Amino acid sequence: MSAPEEDHARWRNERHAAVARPTGNLALVETRWVGPERPDLAAAQAAAPASVTVTPIQRTDISTGQPEYGLRFWDAESPAIRAYDRIDAYEYDPAWVIEAQFAPVDAGRTVPFEHIRDNGGTRELVVPGDITFTLDGTEHRLAAFDDGGTLLLVFGDPTNGDETYGSGRFLFVQRDDEAGFGDAGSVVLDFNRAFVPPCGFSAQYNCPLPPPQNRFAQPIRAGEKNVVFMDDFDIYSA
Repeated sequence: MSAPEEDHARWRNERHAAVARPTGNLALVETRWVGPERPDLAAAQAAAPASVTVTPIQRTDISTGQPEYGLRFWDAESPAIRAYDRIDAYEYDPAWVIEAQFAPVDAGRTVPFEHIRDNGGTRELVVPGDITFTLDGTEHRLAAFDDGGTLLLVFGDPTNGDETYGSGRFLFVQRDDEAGFGDAGSVVLDFNRAFVPPCGFSAQYNCPLPPPQNRFAQPIRAGEKNVVFMDDFDIYSA
């Protein structure tokens, strides 16, 4: 096994373990929005069962534009964790490690991202720059948003719904130079590390959907496909 394949196998093992942790994707059993006032986190933690961790969450209300506060409940013994089998994925293919260019744009530029639980509404996410590359003779210009200091690409392709998760997949953008976040330069899109978004593990997430410019006409047969559960478990009926 080559070094890149070994690194990929290590990443796959880490993903498998991470989603099943006590506060991993599979553990989220409730997202409770309470409104413009911060909820009593200590009281919620005190009332929760021993297997449950409670954490605060905040977002912008899609109607008013004002801050909205809530709580998330993570159960280390959730039905999804108990039913989890694996994440199906394509075999590693070095051809899907693609070099691209990142070009920053004026601060504050946003792109409207529809989210899976917003009934067609959109949320404006700051996009620090454009990612450009050529794939099979077609030039692409993608929008990746700032996810805690790392560029996160939300993309779709014709495999969605048949071979891969129906709502699209996520990919963290890697730098292959010494430039800092937001600086112009080369980046790497390793589609072997495309992953099923959190909403594929729990219906309590509200994941962004791929904007039009991030939808590929050609299939991206690399990375994770779908989450596999035992005994016909369904996250929407849990």
